Amino acid sequence: MKKRKKKTRNDVKYSKFVILASLFLFGAMIVRVLQLSTSKEIDGVNLQKLASQRTSKTDTLEAKRGTIYSSDKEALALNVASYKLIAYLDPKRTEKKENPQHVVDKEKTATELANILKTTKEELLPYLNKEGVYQTEFGKFGKGISELEKKQIEDLNLPGIDFIENYKRYYPKGEFLSYTLGYAKSSDDSSNTIAGEMGIEQYYDKILRGKNGYITYQKDLHGYKIANTKEVREEAIEGKDIYLTIDSNIQFFIEQALNKAKEEFGYEWFTMVIADAKTGAILGMSTYPSFDPNLRNMTNYLDLTVASAYEPGSTMKTFTYMAAMENGVYNGAESYPSGTFETSDKTVIGDWNRNGWGVISYDKGYALSSNVGVIHLINRHMNSAMLRQYFRKLGFGMKTGISLPNEVSGTINFKYETEIYNAGFGQGITTTPMQNIQALTPLTNDGMLISPYLVEKIVNPTTDEVVFQGKRDEIERVASTTTVQKMIALMDDTVNGIGNTGSGYRMDSGELIGKTGTAQIADEKGGGYLSGKEDIISSFSGIYPKSNPSIIIYASVKRPALGSQKPISNAVKEVVTNIGKYLGTEKDSSSNQQVMRYKVPSFINKEVNQIKGELEQNQIPYQILGSGTKIIKQYPKKDSHITSKDKVYLVTEDILYKVPNVIGLSSKEAKNMLELLGLSVKLEGSGYVVSQSVSENTDITDHMEITLTLDKKFES
Repeated sequence: MKKRKKKTRNDVKYSKFVILASLFLFGAMIVRVLQLSTSKEIDGVNLQKLASQRTSKTDTLEAKRGTIYSSDKEALALNVASYKLIAYLDPKRTEKKENPQHVVDKEKTATELANILKTTKEELLPYLNKEGVYQTEFGKFGKGISELEKKQIEDLNLPGIDFIENYKRYYPKGEFLSYTLGYAKSSDDSSNTIAGEMGIEQYYDKILRGKNGYITYQKDLHGYKIANTKEVREEAIEGKDIYLTIDSNIQFFIEQALNKAKEEFGYEWFTMVIADAKTGAILGMSTYPSFDPNLRNMTNYLDLTVASAYEPGSTMKTFTYMAAMENGVYNGAESYPSGTFETSDKTVIGDWNRNGWGVISYDKGYALSSNVGVIHLINRHMNSAMLRQYFRKLGFGMKTGISLPNEVSGTINFKYETEIYNAGFGQGITTTPMQNIQALTPLTNDGMLISPYLVEKIVNPTTDEVVFQGKRDEIERVASTTTVQKMIALMDDTVNGIGNTGSGYRMDSGELIGKTGTAQIADEKGGGYLSGKEDIISSFSGIYPKSNPSIIIYASVKRPALGSQKPISNAVKEVVTNIGKYLGTEKDSSSNQQVMRYKVPSFINKEVNQIKGELEQNQIPYQILGSGTKIIKQYPKKDSHITSKDKVYLVTEDILYKVPNVIGLSSKEAKNMLELLGLSVKLEGSGYVVSQSVSENTDITDHMEITLTLDKKFES
């Protein structure tokens, strides 16, 4: 029997050390466990957040982008369903072999998809051959899948192929109003956010976009929601709808004319803007060449109506003459020698007719677009401060504030003698078409300068609440009635007088008036101006009809073929003719009846007999719809400015309304009346109503639609 070895002092010490060390480690473990269980953050890591991220998932609830409409409720920009193609690669997703839920045959899948996606098998295989991923996307090849393509892919019955639904921006009318609308596109990342990048889409991006929501929930290993677990949800806020002041009929007239001018004559670019003469609302605007926002095939990213200032030429003489009148220094009968003028530094400036027309009056000089007449007017009676101050008063040299991106101010900097003279007839300074539209508004509003505007209203599509209402915005009175009347007479003589520069714009009715302009194009490389026959920008600023202005028009064309004035004059007359028929201003435009002006009050809830008396006293034609005694609807709306040539429509309370006879009315007049009665109106053709699909005196029912057939010529 072995003797037990006696423990030494060292053995005892070692045992105690082991026990103490073990107790220390155990204690440390207890402390760590307590720390892990009670602390939110360990070593800079938020454990609760980490755990949540590993077991929860947040999906974005995308807000629907708002729709952009014309004033006559045509959708110009809207969302359409689009799909992103995905493929499930993880075999664990398949529970039953006979019903595979993942991609089984990658070669076959890539081959068949390539035919529909218009690519090759080799382009798609790398996406399907990814290792260690649950699912894959197909990059640019799998985005923007249409409904038709989705159906074609589904018909292939390929295992593991699926779609994620989203939206893309669509412009149903293609090139229509392209620079004004701009475009919005989906982001390249996985968020699929649609963002505006030009035009209204960019300017109102935040309003159109709305606000995305989200849903957070507990997920399983495959990313699916675990049943009966808590979720946090915040709903998306839909984007607002925007209604423009653009009248789709007038816009069509413009684009049709500009396209026709391109085919018949040719030019570098052409731009035209038409505004409501009484309110400043933009009814139509276009820059050509245009582009399709669906394709984004633009060659120029600038909207020439606001984003590119250029020398306006002789249309500026209108405002120089107004400056002289408002400063009390204009005498239209005063004469001067036309032809050429030599400045103090020996610079010779001439009329377009260098031989001149002899000694003529300032009035005649305006009609003949005499540069020398402007020079004598400034030299004898004005100075640079007087001219610059009035130009600024009209809004030149500053932005109009129109709701479009990248608007520029233009320049009206002139100091020296020759610069001042040149500015007076529109050279050496730069302006935009929109500034010219604004500057013309005093001539149709008894001297009041009106801001142009493009947005009629902004509407919450969920509640139908109007969150913004566009309206006539008066800036300040910049001209007297005397000045307005004199300028109207001068513009009338320019177009309708014999042998004057605007004779190419004369119409049979004599109701179109205006001022022409031709500016040389600056030589950006060598200084001075280019001298080629086509190196010009031709412009026209006008009012129609002169007896009762409905529209203001400004048009300009760069490098018209052979330097001809035909592209712009033909286009302007075509557009004005079509608008005259559309608005119904042409039938009585030659009438000499005195025109009375009237600001429409609210007639709502007032007695019919009382309103009749008021309208008759102001010589305003009207029509009562319904057999009640009180007014419940009206057109035009409160605070609209009309004349005795416009008609007021009043709807009274009634149990049953009947379809009126609208044959002979202009399309706009008929449409306004019928929509006031709750009918849905469809127009076929343009001009005046020659037939209506629902007979007169038919009882009006809910959701009733009526088709009006129109013709440019109407015989009563």
